[in-house]
Amino acid sequence: MNRRKFIKNASLSGVGIALGNTLMSCKETPETQSEIALENSANGSLPLVIATWHVENATAKAMEVLQSGGSSLDAVEQGCMVEEANEKGQSVGKGGLPDRDGNVTLDACIMDKYGNCGSVVFLKDIKHAVSVARKVMEDTPHVMLAGDGAKQFAISKGFEVENLLTEASKKAWEEWKVKSEYKPIINIENHDTIGMLAIDKNGDISGACTTSGLAYKMAGRVGDSPIIGSGLFVDNEIGACVATGLGEEVVKTVGSFLVVELMRQGKSPQQACEEAIGRIVNKPNSNYKDFQVGYIAVNKQGETGSYSIHQWFSMTKFQDGKNEQIQSDFYNKAKTTL
Repeated sequence: MNRRKFIKNASLSGVGIALGNTLMSCKETPETQSEIALENSANGSLPLVIATWHVENATAKAMEVLQSGGSSLDAVEQGCMVEEANEKGQSVGKGGLPDRDGNVTLDACIMDKYGNCGSVVFLKDIKHAVSVARKVMEDTPHVMLAGDGAKQFAISKGFEVENLLTEASKKAWEEWKVKSEYKPIINIENHDTIGMLAIDKNGDISGACTTSGLAYKMAGRVGDSPIIGSGLFVDNEIGACVATGLGEEVVKTVGSFLVVELMRQGKSPQQACEEAIGRIVNKPNSNYKDFQVGYIAVNKQGETGSYSIHQWFSMTKFQDGKNEQIQSDFYNKAKTTL
C-alpha cells in the first residue's frame, strides 16, 4: 500500500495496546518479542534516517549525505528537497495542491542538534521551502518568516522564482471548484507532509518538515508543519519527532514536543507516539474518525517508533543498508476497508 492509498471508512474499537513496562527495564536477556525488537533497534548502527510516508528516494538521498560524512542537518534538508522537487507528489513543493484561490503556498521548518530552528509559512513561488527555512535559521536573528517577506528573503538569497502550480494540480483544483466542498477527510491528497529525522555518525540528531498544506485551504491557512513543537521538535539529548496529517489537531496538543517530552520521561519512541495519539482521540467530543494524524520518532539510542489514528500511515527507514517502508500500527482498528 503506497502513501496515496488510505483507509476511508473506520470506527472506534478501542485504544491500541501500549507496550509493557518491561520495555523500560534494562535486562541482559530480553524476555518478550517487544523487548527483542527494542534491543535489535538499539543495536542498529548509525547513521539512521526515518521519514513519513513512502519516500525511499528521499531517505536514500539523506543516507547518501550521511555516508559521505555530511551532518544530520545536511541530510534532512537534502532529503526533503527530493520530495519538494517531485511534481507528482501533489503534497510537497512544486506540484502541491493549491488553496481554494488556486495558489500553491508552502510551509516548512528545520531544526538542528543545538536546538536552533528556522521556519517559513505561506511561501509562494519558491520550490525549496526547507532550504529557505534553513537560511532563516542561519542567516537571520529570527525563527519564522511569512508570506511576501519570506519570498523576498528567499530571492535575496538567490532562490529561483517559479510557478509551482502544475497542470495536474491545476486540473484537480478546477474539478474541486465544481462543488467547492471543504472538509478534512482521511485521504492523503488532502493533507500530508514529509517529515524527516536523521542521526549522523556522531550521534547528532536533526529534523525537517515541509508541505504544501491542506488542499483547497483558506488563503493564509498554516498548519502544524512549520510550527516548532507541533510539526517538528528535536532535542539532541533525548530524541526527535515529526507529525503528519491534519495540522490543526497536532497544534492543539503541541504533538511533536509532547512525544519528545514523553521520551524524556522514559518512554520508548513507540510508546510516546501512541500516548500522543491518545491525547488527540481521547479529548471530549473528538471527531477523530474524520481525520488522520501520524507521528514518527527516534530517540538518542536509535530506537524508532510510529503510530497513527487510522490505518495505512507508514514510515520509511534507512538503516544498516536497508531502505524500507514500514506500516505503522494504528488506533482505530474496529473497521477497515481494503
